[in-house]
Amino acid sequence: MSTDALITVKDLVKSYGQLHALNGVSTEIKKGEVVVIIGPSGSGKSTFLRSLNLLEVPSSGQIIFEGADITDPKVDINKHRQKMGMVFQQFNLFPHLTILKNMTLAPMKLLKKSKAEAEAKAMELLKRVGLEDRANAYPSQLSGGQKQRIAIVRALCMEPDVMLFDEPTSALDPEMVGEVLDVMKALAKSGMTMIIVTHEMGFAKEAATRVIFMDQGKMIEENTPQEFFTNPKTDRCKNFLNSIL
Repeated sequence: MSTDALITVKDLVKSYGQLHALNGVSTEIKKGEVVVIIGPSGSGKSTFLRSLNLLEVPSSGQIIFEGADITDPKVDINKHRQKMGMVFQQFNLFPHLTILKNMTLAPMKLLKKSKAEAEAKAMELLKRVGLEDRANAYPSQLSGGQKQRIAIVRALCMEPDVMLFDEPTSALDPEMVGEVLDVMKALAKSGMTMIIVTHEMGFAKEAATRVIFMDQGKMIEENTPQEFFTNPKTDRCKNFLNSIL
């Protein structure tokens, strides 16, 4: 295990009866990496991502996050989850709270920040994504793209060490995808460690430091975006890229 590894995954298996959603997955995520995971539906991409913070509990294997084996039942997973921001397909904003309250709730409750401190951080992040004027709006008053940008900066309010994205643009209208990807590109440039399951190949080419291709619960191929897209090594990967590009 290298010293700069933020997350080390060893021989991860997730079974549902006879079905192996993950079948012996091992990899390492280093600080500052932007890892994009692609593959066909049902290949295990989202199961892998959700296993990293134990939203899916692996059947066997290990996940070492910042030196702690979070698959150990004795570990306080909630403490480690605070350091992992998660953004889903759906925005999961509290409909009865303003945007500002959505963003300050967790930092005040879990990080014990004062209201003033939490609000100052939230407003700074809202400004970064061009939505500071929506602080007192409610989620129902925002577009899908705006809600997803809010979901991203809400996760950032917890000052995570890694951001996990599970197909963050797949529920959006096509014209709203770009505004969310722009926020993610800016985040990648800022040095945030990111692991992203997505179908957005343009984003993978532009922002990823590494692309992983999964199929049938296994990591079939991984490489830099340049190598991955221009010179895939396996027939399975070639066929997949031919069908989508």
